[in-house]
Amino acid sequence: MGFLIPFLLFLAAAADAKLTPDYYKATCPDFEKIIRETITNKQLTTPTTAAGVLRLFIHDCFVEGCDASLLIASNSFNTAERDADNNLSLAGDAFDVITRAKVALELSCPQIVSCADIVAQATRDLVTMVGGPFYTVRLGRKDGLVSKASRVAGNLPTLTMTMDEILTLFAKKGFTTQEFVALMGAHTIGFSHCKEFTNRIFNYSKTCAHDPAMNPTYVAGLSKLCENYTTDDAMAAFNDVMTPGKFDNMYYRNLPRGLGLLSVDQMLVGDSRTRPYVIQYANDQKAFFDAFSHAMEKLSLVEVKTGRKGEVRSRCDAFNSLSN
Repeated sequence: MGFLIPFLLFLAAAADAKLTPDYYKATCPDFEKIIRETITNKQLTTPTTAAGVLRLFIHDCFVEGCDASLLIASNSFNTAERDADNNLSLAGDAFDVITRAKVALELSCPQIVSCADIVAQATRDLVTMVGGPFYTVRLGRKDGLVSKASRVAGNLPTLTMTMDEILTLFAKKGFTTQEFVALMGAHTIGFSHCKEFTNRIFNYSKTCAHDPAMNPTYVAGLSKLCENYTTDDAMAAFNDVMTPGKFDNMYYRNLPRGLGLLSVDQMLVGDSRTRPYVIQYANDQKAFFDAFSHAMEKLSLVEVKTGRKGEVRSRCDAFNSLSN
């Protein structure tokens, strides 16, 4: 009997640690419905929500794993992830829709659904809602117990990185070059602030005012849009100028035409390691959707916490020890 009890506890812990699509089937049967209704209402009133949540999900998973550590708010004794320089431009609407979903779920099934699972499910549903592929989301993550801005540097790509540095970063996270290019397809929705690309359209070099790889008409439009960017830091441009609100393969089709907004976009089509995948996805949307789905499923499992390695927060912006 002394052996049986520890063995049963081990089996229970092993079962708890297994991620599965129907993890909440018995404990929170309305989980999928509540997420779907919450994100639908938000996306209809704020069409940039899908892009914001997708970016939030990627940024969260690349630091500490997919554990909602990015949602924690800073306080007097801890500067949290969301206040790191790389995360300051994350959309407030992304945080808001996750908060709304958490509140609704707490009313329906209190202390059952983790914030990390809410982010993963909401991301998939929003991508699908704006035309993107449906992919399986396995559930059962726990929320992380650490969120520090100091841990962000070196774990997220920056605007000044070379392609070598970016590919090395993704490789350290377990992603191939092809998976990296597929994840970059997230740029088919959303926007970037002017300060993130003005180095390409103003004073590019001593011999050229703008990046010669960019379409001149595109540059002219961006230059007018961003002419006051130093005094208005809210100015932004769509990452995909052609179909900004639709998740499709237009992002890749834009790149060879000089319609890539960020430096990394141009590097994708200019680098011999990434260009073949850009061309493939530009020519075949299904190939892109299949690759994106695979990469997102893989990303959603990066360093997840299960069992006793995390907690189910009562509110997404505070650890339970601070929110009770």
